Amino acid sequence: MMRIEDGGGGGGGVEQMRTSSSNHRVDLHKVIMKKKRCCSYYSKKRIRLRRPLETSTTLQQLFDSCKYAFNAPQTLPSPAHIQNLCYILDGMKAEDVGLSRDLQFFKPDSEIEGPPRVTSATIYKCPNFELCIFFLPATAVIPLHNHPEMTVFSKLLLGTMHIKAYDWVEDSSTNSKPGRKAKLKANTTFTAPCDTRVLYPTSGGNIHEFRAITPCAVLDVIGPPYSKDDGRECSYYNEIPSHTFLDKEEITKVKEDLGSCYRWLEEIEIPRESEMDGIEYMGPPINNSTS
Repeated sequence: MMRIEDGGGGGGGVEQMRTSSSNHRVDLHKVIMKKKRCCSYYSKKRIRLRRPLETSTTLQQLFDSCKYAFNAPQTLPSPAHIQNLCYILDGMKAEDVGLSRDLQFFKPDSEIEGPPRVTSATIYKCPNFELCIFFLPATAVIPLHNHPEMTVFSKLLLGTMHIKAYDWVEDSSTNSKPGRKAKLKANTTFTAPCDTRVLYPTSGGNIHEFRAITPCAVLDVIGPPYSKDDGRECSYYNEIPSHTFLDKEEITKVKEDLGSCYRWLEEIEIPRESEMDGIEYMGPPINNSTS
């Protein structure tokens, strides 16, 4: 069982013990001159954990299935592989990655000092796919962002979360407008346990936002991972109020579109809310043997 312990000897809360070499919070607005956008920018934070001795059969099954589904970079899983991964993820529980709803972090009265920040733990990463967990305190947000040429499976393990997701409208033009037209694919609150959500390179809500209603843990399977060298950088977006750039005739059309869940999205600089802290994964281990 992954335990998040109190480093001060009492209370059982999340005690963040930062190393001397990485105890700062990365200000992306300072270190990124233009619109360098990658979700992997975060300061590292160490939380005292105890690694369990037992392995998780379900997590191992997920890992082995990912190796077949994402057997090469740029691989789009086959329908059969997608169905299999969803079947495994749908049956996964928090305990399969060493978590428990009894941890202080997930209790409704848990107090987090300062603005709520997202924490991530990477279970496994290679050029073909990545397994990671995101921890969101109540009210924390992963801002609206995209997943270029990627397939992503998201399994909410604990908590209640609101998800808003869009896909681009293929025939939308950006020549005379500041943004790009997108269709709303999801605007829903989910509570664990719930079905796995899947997004694809051009469908399924490839551009999405996570907003924690209660403390949450989300397991993501990402294939392939973000990679600047391979042209898979993360971009962030805001909704644009249509009245700021449309004439009266167009606004009338927009009102009709709004009824059909269309919006205009504008790419923005990396928002401060996207800053994350990283911790080492200390849950059940996986066997990466190729035999």
